[in-house]
Amino acid sequence: MARPLRIEFSGAVYHVTSRGDLRGPIALGDEDREDLLGVLGQALRESPRLN
Repeated sequence: MARPLRIEFSGAVYHVTSRGDLRGPIALGDEDREDLLGVLGQALRESPRLN
């Protein structure tokens, strides 16, 4: 069963988490982790809500 839809509203702050299948890691190593953090950082810099 899917979880209920999240209520969203302007100006809200959300805590976002992620994990792999069976609660495993989502990064395979340091290079993977650095790439993931780079993509997340870029998304934050480009986010119209935070600028």
